[in-house]
Amino acid sequence: MNTFILMAEVFTEPELRSTPDNQNEISSFLVQFPGKNAEDTPSRLKVTGWNNLAREIMEKKYQKGDRLIIEGRLRINLLERNGYKEKVTELTAQRIHPIDKANTSDITSRPPMAIPAKFVPPAATVIPKEDDIPF
Repeated sequence: MNTFILMAEVFTEPELRSTPDNQNEISSFLVQFPGKNAEDTPSRLKVTGWNNLAREIMEKKYQKGDRLIIEGRLRINLLERNGYKEKVTELTAQRIHPIDKANTSDITSRPPMAIPAKFVPPAATVIPKEDDIPF
């Protein structure tokens, strides 16, 4: 199963277009996320949403810098440009959850989880001696 979950920030504002037969709407934008180390340059990834999700992306008006959690399928396409083969990675989104905006989805509107004031480990269990085992 190809399921990919990514937390990233919007790098380019979404664009809406249609397939040549005007049957499907497609919204796409770039997101960026930090590298493994602090000195690494951020990585960028194209995110694509189809039909209802494409319209939802445009209605939410995501802007550069907005932080999102994106769920979807990761795909690597092989393109040929100027005689060179190039691999291009794309995330086909199935769900998008904003995490920084006011009035966002249920992720930010949920109350924080209660954290116990003090962790109390369970009582130590007594291991019986070999003579006490009933078999």
